[in-house]
Amino acid sequence: MSIADQMLAAFCFTDDFLKAHPHLAAWRTSNNARPKFADAEVITIALMQPIFQVATLKQAYLLVKSLFPDAFPHLPQYAPFLARLHRLAPFVGMLLLKAGVSAAGKGNVFLLDSKPIPICKPVRHGRVRLLRDQGAYFGKNKAGWYFGYKLHVLAHTSGALVGAFLTPAHWDDRDVAAALAEGLAGESILLGDLGYRDAKALEPLLMQEYSALLVTPSHAPKEQRPLISSVRERIETVFSCLWRRFVDRVFSRSFEGLWSAIKVKMLHYNLCQAGILKPLNP
Repeated sequence: MSIADQMLAAFCFTDDFLKAHPHLAAWRTSNNARPKFADAEVITIALMQPIFQVATLKQAYLLVKSLFPDAFPHLPQYAPFLARLHRLAPFVGMLLLKAGVSAAGKGNVFLLDSKPIPICKPVRHGRVRLLRDQGAYFGKNKAGWYFGYKLHVLAHTSGALVGAFLTPAHWDDRDVAAALAEGLAGESILLGDLGYRDAKALEPLLMQEYSALLVTPSHAPKEQRPLISSVRERIETVFSCLWRRFVDRVFSRSFEGLWSAIKVKMLHYNLCQAGILKPLNP
């Protein structure tokens, strides 16, 4: 599948969804209710960043402008394009879930985990101010302390993402698990690491409200723990794929921009999982 074919496939998927849900355009209140540059075009260009495998959205925008001028005859300047993309962030989240449901295979086993999103290098921890007033904070993982956010995801064992939240880095994984499980239908099993153990209030909540059984290695006998760990290896593959899409390469100057960029990259991942777009080359 060529780059042009992928661009067309991304546009068709997005445009079909927006046409099937015309009420999603009701947020516009200006006289220019139907701009010549369509919402589907905005999201399609954003999806070109992982397709081109470039580190920034602006690089993807400039490549599209240079290589495909006829495909987007009403392309605005970069600043209004970016502002428009941020306004469309809720719709990107809906597309992400739609693609995730399409990509998820059969079965009711899901994986819970989180990934740090540092916004600066450790050498700048003492004087960092970026996004501090928008929730960025210090957190700790196996590699040590970092400053920024934490990406919490819920993935099907097939690898498809079916839920995600971005929180300050110091938030406990257990505090977000119930929100991630809210979108599940029917009985399900949630596999988490040791960060979800000792969740005495969370476990009955998940079972009563969402019919979801939380399982961590601490719940199983010692001889069965390797089995749980082997199933959970899939989540490491998911995070590796997101890393290749520069999900933790932060250039945004606002939480809104950061979350919008992360959702676009997760959407591209799910579209690849669903077979709509070509997976990144190994």
